[in-house]
Amino acid sequence: MVYSEPERSFPRLYGITDFNGRKIEVPVAQEDDNPYFTHDQADNIRKYYDENGYVVLRGLLPQGLCDRATASFEAEVKPFGGFIYRQASGNPERHLFTTEGFMLNPILCVQSLDRRHFAGFRRAGLDLLTHANMQRAVTTILGEPGKLVQSMYFDGNPVTWPHQDTYYLDAEEIGRMTAAWVAAEDIAPGAGRFFVYPKSHLIDMTKNGGDFDIAFHHQRYKALVEQVIREQALVCRAPALSKGDVLFWAAKTIHGSLRTTQPSRSRRSFTAHFIPDRSRFLQFQTRVRPLKTELVNGIRVHHPKDLSKAANRAVFFAETRFPRTFQIAKRAAIKLITR
Repeated sequence: MVYSEPERSFPRLYGITDFNGRKIEVPVAQEDDNPYFTHDQADNIRKYYDENGYVVLRGLLPQGLCDRATASFEAEVKPFGGFIYRQASGNPERHLFTTEGFMLNPILCVQSLDRRHFAGFRRAGLDLLTHANMQRAVTTILGEPGKLVQSMYFDGNPVTWPHQDTYYLDAEEIGRMTAAWVAAEDIAPGAGRFFVYPKSHLIDMTKNGGDFDIAFHHQRYKALVEQVIREQALVCRAPALSKGDVLFWAAKTIHGSLRTTQPSRSRRSFTAHFIPDRSRFLQFQTRVRPLKTELVNGIRVHHPKDLSKAANRAVFFAETRFPRTFQIAKRAAIKLITR
């Protein structure tokens, strides 16, 4: 429900609940929200990010480039009937759609999509995520140039419970990774807004491993996050993002996406994860993972399972034909590397 105070027209607020069932209010549009910063305010950006664990940069990326990316998605990706690697499972899946026709299972690693099918979308997505303004912002936040290690694309909202990225992926120096959520369109308040818990990156939580291994004990981790939010009285914030705005958050910042209350609205957006260029890539806080990087627009980009390469397509073929065998082997491998 949208409402405003009768004595003034702004700020307009939208009522919704967070993951702990508490009623919260989020700004309806950019003009109802904190102005935050533009890319040329480097000192303010870094100070706000260090203190709060996130920051929003207004108008960081060209709206025309956002339009090119979403048009390429509609033309190339949405009609595709085959398998694509997905964010939630890491496995190849066909599209799942909402009743309203939005793709519900997000794409994992836009940079690794098969050029034979998705050349336009892959190029447009990478042009956004490696744009000169994005690189400058990453350098401001990290204090040095970065490299892109993972990306995703969202059309509909799968709803993401509160979590910290560091338990899944990070720089070798834990907490040094930064991530970016790119609004490829104006995001409606009930479309599944991205949320953060400011200052949560300052809280020391249990390290991944042993009986608290998130690869096999996810429920314990989810319960811990909910407990920390309650005990620390953290406040959920879901900024209003317009097309071309970017929200950056730290690896240890608790974040996710709110439930959808406006199912007729999409939430077209990209995410990207960056680590310092000189750093190594850490998985599950235990394993240093080798990277397969290529230079794209002057920044190094990791291309895992790049389906433009014949060897990866052969593995992909087997993976989609014998999924059960692959899942058993994958689980066994994860158990070995997270001991």
